[in-house]
Amino acid sequence: MLQFKQGFRNIKEDYFDGSHWLLRGLAVVLVIYLLVALVLGFYWNSEPDLANPPTKGTVTGAATTQTLLHLATTLTDKPGGYLTNDMILPGVFMDNIPNWEFGVLIQIRDMSRAMRKDFSRSQSQSTEDADLAVAEPQFNFDSDSWLLPSTEGEYKTGKQALTRYLQRLADRQQGEAQFYARADNLTRWLGDVETRLGSLSQRLSASVGQKRLNTDLAGDSAATQSTNNAAEREIKTPWSEIDDVFYEARGASWALVQLLRAVEVDFAPVLEKKNALVSLRQIIRELEATQESVWSPMIMNGSGFGLVANHSLVMASYISRANAAIIDLRGLLTQG
Repeated sequence: MLQFKQGFRNIKEDYFDGSHWLLRGLAVVLVIYLLVALVLGFYWNSEPDLANPPTKGTVTGAATTQTLLHLATTLTDKPGGYLTNDMILPGVFMDNIPNWEFGVLIQIRDMSRAMRKDFSRSQSQSTEDADLAVAEPQFNFDSDSWLLPSTEGEYKTGKQALTRYLQRLADRQQGEAQFYARADNLTRWLGDVETRLGSLSQRLSASVGQKRLNTDLAGDSAATQSTNNAAEREIKTPWSEIDDVFYEARGASWALVQLLRAVEVDFAPVLEKKNALVSLRQIIRELEATQESVWSPMIMNGSGFGLVANHSLVMASYISRANAAIIDLRGLLTQG
């Protein structure tokens, strides 16, 4: 009986001793995993640099198409890949780069739509390009989907369609793929850019809260709207979304700088004829300033004239000036 009790005691001690080492091993693995995730998080949190300005394209439209393809490729192939739909560490806890990605994605969607709707068609009754008809809806796929189908997979299909369009565009033996660099086409795309920047500027400025008069129906005495709004409203971005808006604006500006550089190449004759080349370059310069390094470890939200900086207001000032210059540029392009 004593031998049985002693044997049972030995078995119990061996069991608990083994469990102890198992728990210790799992703890070590967990610590290593968290450390690796932390290091990767710092590495993945860096924004890609601006690409070199495109040189003279081999054919009209090549610079813009190559730039759009570069934006889409960077979105999915940068360090860490596409982070918006990540479900594991460290991506699931990152929000700066996912908001940056959304800003880039909006510009990709706007340009792919402009290419399908305007740039590749000679007139309203002409047939749309087959590859651009594939690319545009692919980039409008749900940006948060991570499985069956994944966002990256759908965007890859869009990139493949863009690549086919670019190859056909560069083939001088066929005339199906076209890119029409006309002032009216450029003006319509710039109109989309204007509204995007205007919205970002308002959201950035609202970081400190503002009381604004309702000007929704200003300029048209016969205008109506669905429901009435107050004559004066206070607009304020929630504190939890301030850095989200900031990085979305950084991403949108990063994409626009490169698209406008490509426009400078493909639309050079039109811009020179309208004497608008300097205006375009000034817009690019204003947006390039938004890509300066942020030395603060966090996005500060001081009051307008307070002791602490307000990064959102600084970003808003650059974007507002770029937006005002775009309005002027559109005016030049519509003149005879």
